[in-house]
Amino acid sequence: MIVSKTPLRMSFFGGGSDLANYFQNTEIGYGSVVSTAINMYIYITINKRRDNKIRIVYYGNELVDSVDEIKHDIIRNALKFLNIEGGLEIFYSSEISISNAGLGLSSSSALTVGVLNALHAFKGEEVSPLQLAKEAYHIERDLNGQPCGIQDQLAVAFGGFRKYRFYADWTLTAEKVPCDPKNIQALKDNLLLFYVGVNSGKRNSFKILKEQQDANNSNQKKIDELVRAVDRNVNYLINGDIDSWGEEFDKAWQIKKTFSKDVTTPEIDELYDRIKRLGGLGGKILGAGGGGFLLVYVPKEARENVLNNVKDYELIDFEFEEKGSQLIYI
Repeated sequence: MIVSKTPLRMSFFGGGSDLANYFQNTEIGYGSVVSTAINMYIYITINKRRDNKIRIVYYGNELVDSVDEIKHDIIRNALKFLNIEGGLEIFYSSEISISNAGLGLSSSSALTVGVLNALHAFKGEEVSPLQLAKEAYHIERDLNGQPCGIQDQLAVAFGGFRKYRFYADWTLTAEKVPCDPKNIQALKDNLLLFYVGVNSGKRNSFKILKEQQDANNSNQKKIDELVRAVDRNVNYLINGDIDSWGEEFDKAWQIKKTFSKDVTTPEIDELYDRIKRLGGLGGKILGAGGGGFLLVYVPKEARENVLNNVKDYELIDFEFEEKGSQLIYI
């Protein structure tokens, strides 16, 4: 039996700069994001079978004779990519519903990275986080045809609180933010995460990403500003100027809302404005937008006021996670 455990991620600044048509063309010379893994996980379990069939158990249940018969596109293409023809069972579970992909915590990328990590172990192979991220991107982007960037795969493969850069020649770096852990904990203590729901008729993260990708040339100057915000906010964190993150969240959110009409909704705008009136400094929808999770920065002195007046949305407990995708049982 092989079990992989892969965290989900929470992004802060630089969204959109991980799309290849941006970082291969920007005058800045690179794209960049700062993000962290969080303590919500995707678990993949693989067992050998005595026959050559393939069984996959998720919110569906498949038992097939060949890889080509598999309906689950991530697992089908991962098996093809690693030249595994059969003789195994794959089970996966998570702490959020993967059947509702696109919630903004990178569950699809965590699933892809976790499956690859477990399948490599099934073959007796050890792989680095960078290799896992690159292979997951290839499966999601090239084989599955999804308009994704590269930040999510890196974040869930490496884990930790990191700054990532993406260069035109496809050099990818993952640097731990070099600051006092007390400052990172102080940031975490001022963050609240609300689940705002998903309207399947209005929210399609892939559609939003496709619109952003198609408009990246016209949006380039805006994304340049989001990239510059990464180093600026890393420096704020190093220097202990934590409240500046809240103010910068608000600036970045105003930019992000211009990328697509579907990034936000009237309900999200109402909640966001309400939290600011109650003392919050800023926030953002995680992921492409349109629903899912709203992350807000609320100074400690305003926290009780916000919690007492925002009871119509579920508050999600979370912690930052140091580890990326790992094998917890072989």
